[in-house]
Amino acid sequence: MPAKSDSEQAPQGEQATACYIYGVVPADVESSSDAHGVGDPPGQISVVRHGEIAALVSEVRIGGPLGTAEDLTAHQRLLDSVVTEVPVLPIRFGAVVTNADAVKEEFLAPPHDELLAALKELEGRAEYVVKGRYVEQAVLSEVLSEVPEAQDLRHQLRGQPEDATRNIRIQLGEIINQAIAAKRDADTGTLARAVGPYAVATAVREPTHEQDAVHVAVLMELGRQDELEHTIDDLGREWEGRINLRLLGPLAPYDFVVTRAGSP
Repeated sequence: MPAKSDSEQAPQGEQATACYIYGVVPADVESSSDAHGVGDPPGQISVVRHGEIAALVSEVRIGGPLGTAEDLTAHQRLLDSVVTEVPVLPIRFGAVVTNADAVKEEFLAPPHDELLAALKELEGRAEYVVKGRYVEQAVLSEVLSEVPEAQDLRHQLRGQPEDATRNIRIQLGEIINQAIAAKRDADTGTLARAVGPYAVATAVREPTHEQDAVHVAVLMELGRQDELEHTIDDLGREWEGRINLRLLGPLAPYDFVVTRAGSP
């Protein structure tokens, strides 16, 4: 989406609109005319520059609806389209300032050097996310075969009415959840070691489902994507029938931005 240019064109602030900020990029980036972001209708992306950095922005109507699932998707889609061409510092979803002057004076100018240094660190890099979920029957079989107490409780449930075994079911559920959590930690460690040779950094995300196996963000060089894909393919074969793996990316480095880029 971005192209290099020496020209500068920032959106003009109007009384009924404000500037929505997507991310920080190098100053020599120009938005293409077909790039759009959040809002209904979607706002056209513009570039506001200050020194050696710039912000990708679009106009949004003051008081208009903002924050829908479609807006979040548009926000992320724009940033993810940028990262394969230039480094980008993603800004949290929903960041709005009054106008282009405020983008320069309040958002870009104070932390200019910090943001520039962060962009240089991210040059040629992107985030990838590896997600894996346990196959329910497979992981339950593992737990029952490895934890004698779980086996005993399972036997006690057989042929018994549900209302008479409530405490046993609660105890068994706790044991299974603890065992799966331990497996999650071990499998996450296996994944981290597998990608370690070429990962610049990794970040473990919290599980969003009780059967989540691995959920790891990896920051790495774009040129090494093939190596990551081969590694995930190898793990997928090793874990076949036990864990279903997915690889997402390249993405903007959402999990690895720790500067003032997180809030305008």
